[in-house]
Amino acid sequence: MLDFLLERIPNVVVLWLSLSVHEWAHARAAFALGDDTARAQGRMTLDPLAHADPVGTVLFPLLGVPFGWALPVPIDPSRFDRRRSMAFGMMVTAAAGPLSNVVLAGAGFTAWLALSVVFPSFEQGPLGGLARYAIQLNVLLAVFNLLPIPPLDGSRIVNFVLPRAAQMAWGQLESFGRFLPFVVIVGLRVVGLDPFGPILAAMDGWLNAAKLALGG
Repeated sequence: MLDFLLERIPNVVVLWLSLSVHEWAHARAAFALGDDTARAQGRMTLDPLAHADPVGTVLFPLLGVPFGWALPVPIDPSRFDRRRSMAFGMMVTAAAGPLSNVVLAGAGFTAWLALSVVFPSFEQGPLGGLARYAIQLNVLLAVFNLLPIPPLDGSRIVNFVLPRAAQMAWGQLESFGRFLPFVVIVGLRVVGLDPFGPILAAMDGWLNAAKLALGG
């Protein structure tokens, strides 16, 4: 058991850092729109401890459970700049999280590709594998959080484009709690559908093709 936990630690650290950047991006976007709630509570930070959920960020990932979460950043839309609607502000702050993971994936890809080409043995080593994991993880985090399932970020983006009459009903779905997305995903897997498997397979192909294209 101890060996299993030790093997998980590098991947878990990458997850912690990725989730921290994701939550910081939410807080920073809200602050730019006039809401300093997250900053006042010490959540506009890249410190993983400020965003750690004991179960979703620590226990589940260490045990190898294939999903996790951080503590949601507190956002008060009533404090947004009055020149923008609260729905627009929520859409922007929601989109900031997945966008930050896309940026991380892009930065990780650039570093992984450069090091793999300059040092051919890099990719076969533990750091190369960890870098590849970081790229895939951040792409999956972006895709997962953009799913239009409350309370994921994608649901807030959808809420912005819905007619006003439908926004309240859509928002009520959040009462089912944070486990709703995982219930949906587990349900899909039970009936034989893997929403993320094809993405991982495609990414492996893209990474290998990019390396070969540059003579790696």
